[in-house]
Amino acid sequence: MELLPEGQRNTATEVTWEDQQRINKFSTIIAKKDEQSAILEKLKTDKEYLDDLSLEIELLDEDEKIQYKIGDAFMLLKVEKAVEKIEQDNEKLSTRINEVCDLIDSYDDQLGELKKYLYAKFGNNINLER
Repeated sequence: MELLPEGQRNTATEVTWEDQQRINKFSTIIAKKDEQSAILEKLKTDKEYLDDLSLEIELLDEDEKIQYKIGDAFMLLKVEKAVEKIEQDNEKLSTRINEVCDLIDSYDDQLGELKKYLYAKFGNNINLER
């Protein structure tokens, strides 16, 4: 016997083991997507810094040496070498950004399928939105 307000009835659906696994998978994928979104934001920021840096370096003389950060150390490089290095780093960042975007898209596809199934079974009894 349940104590529900008058006029309401219990619309709860039984949660099977498979349903619980889907709910857990949904939660795991959301966490992975959040992690990849944070990585994507950092990569985009790094790309903006490289773009700004390449614009600034274009204003320098070609014979001038500049300090270029590699890892935790700085090396003196000629402007020409630094520009090449920046272009390589920019290409690597672009590739990495595309990979992360593709991964996030695949997570979105998986989440869409899980949402479709879970909402079809549980209706308003489950909240998968943020």
